[in-house]
Amino acid sequence: MIAARLPALAAALWWGSLTTVGFLVVPLLFANLPSAAMAGQMAAKLFAAQTWVTVACCMLLLLISRRRHEEFQEPWAKAVLGFVLGGLLLALLVQFGVSPRIVARQDLRLWHSVGTGMYVLQWVCALVVLWRTVQVAVAPAEDGAGPAQPGL
Repeated sequence: MIAARLPALAAALWWGSLTTVGFLVVPLLFANLPSAAMAGQMAAKLFAAQTWVTVACCMLLLLISRRRHEEFQEPWAKAVLGFVLGGLLLALLVQFGVSPRIVARQDLRLWHSVGTGMYVLQWVCALVVLWRTVQVAVAPAEDGAGPAQPGL
């Protein structure tokens, strides 16, 4: 059932996009574009797009953390809600607090270090969310209660 796997899919998209943009695409830009200025401009655009992927994934996770008309959270949500909120806050802080300073080249070494640290912390938050949502999604199939669902 897709509803049961939706939290893991959202977390996988979040973590995978952070990993791809931050640890693969942006370093390749700096290695292959003719100037660091061009690479930096493109990296800023990619990081801005990544922020909106993060916002969408985190909002989806928050929206599906409770069943409709119920006051209790889903089992996976209890373990990850703080990491979802932390990752969302970090993404917004980097985008609207740190990134403008980097683009303006204001104390570049300091703000780049702060932004990188916050990006890595966001990546860790996304990894924890992915790990915990996958654990919960897989647990019923492993506990012997019934056969695993084929397909989706």
